[in-house]
Amino acid sequence: MKVLVTGGAGFIGSHTCVLLLEAGHQVTVIDNFCNSSRDVLDRVKQLAGRDLTVVEGDIRNPADLDRALEGVADAVVHFAALKAVGESCEQPLMYFDNNIGGTIALMQAMERHGVQRLVFSSSATVYGDAKQVPVAEDAPLQATNPYGQTKLVMEQLIRDWTASKAELSAVLLRYFNPVGAHPSGLIGEAPRGEPNNLMPYVAQVAKGQREFLRVFGDDYPTPDGTGVRDYLHVMDLARAHLKALEYSVEHQGCEVFNLGTGRGYSVLEMVTSFETASGKSIPYRILPRRAGDVAEMTANTAKANAVLGWETELGLSEMCADTWRWQQSIRY
Repeated sequence: MKVLVTGGAGFIGSHTCVLLLEAGHQVTVIDNFCNSSRDVLDRVKQLAGRDLTVVEGDIRNPADLDRALEGVADAVVHFAALKAVGESCEQPLMYFDNNIGGTIALMQAMERHGVQRLVFSSSATVYGDAKQVPVAEDAPLQATNPYGQTKLVMEQLIRDWTASKAELSAVLLRYFNPVGAHPSGLIGEAPRGEPNNLMPYVAQVAKGQREFLRVFGDDYPTPDGTGVRDYLHVMDLARAHLKALEYSVEHQGCEVFNLGTGRGYSVLEMVTSFETASGKSIPYRILPRRAGDVAEMTANTAKANAVLGWETELGLSEMCADTWRWQQSIRY
């Protein structure tokens, strides 16, 4: 297939591009590189042994989208979005404009170019403070921050769009906690400034870039008192996008799938596993709970397992080992 990947230089987008190329697809990436580096795409090409087309542009700009979609007739994988929860609370209008406005512009451009299949990068944040875990796709949806609200609105926009024409197909993929890196160590997650997520923060402490890990709360109703999350290796997540593309070819309408391992790990389990992978001590300090954090959040992945034929292959040890390999080789 000829596939346009929005935000293809980002963490999850870049890993997905490697697998798309390896599977024989023709890939075009559009990215404005606001949170990524163009160098990443050179490494993607190196890993896949194949070329891709790069369009530097903003998905809110119709002219940029028209350039990117020219000759791309099969499908779009949509990653491009701002994703920092804290930043979204400080600058909600920027998030609404970029995430929601960009998605509207993208679907309008897809209509102009006759592209009928869309795979969308959503998030478990749409479940908010879920009342029952593991969380299934039919759980109530609620947003607890502007970032989550943009994902909810983007999902609804896509549902309404696919309902408007019988030939359209969309797959919404709700990620839980993507971590890890390509096993080569050539690409991975490289947050700018202070990491918003646990794994890259732990990796920076292990490397000596940060003095200690802040653990927010040790009095949750979990085995060791720290929060439990469902961590998912980025390579397993990338494989899910290929499965979703295959599914979209044979199905119309809109479907949603949770992506996770179905197993939760606590903050302290993560620390212990990373110490083993890195051979480094990871000091930490216990701080009070953060407002809005929940005790446990894990995915019910039965639907993705059964319908997409997708299951995770990599566990916490591989997530930590691949992250550490990448952390030691970061060049940007």
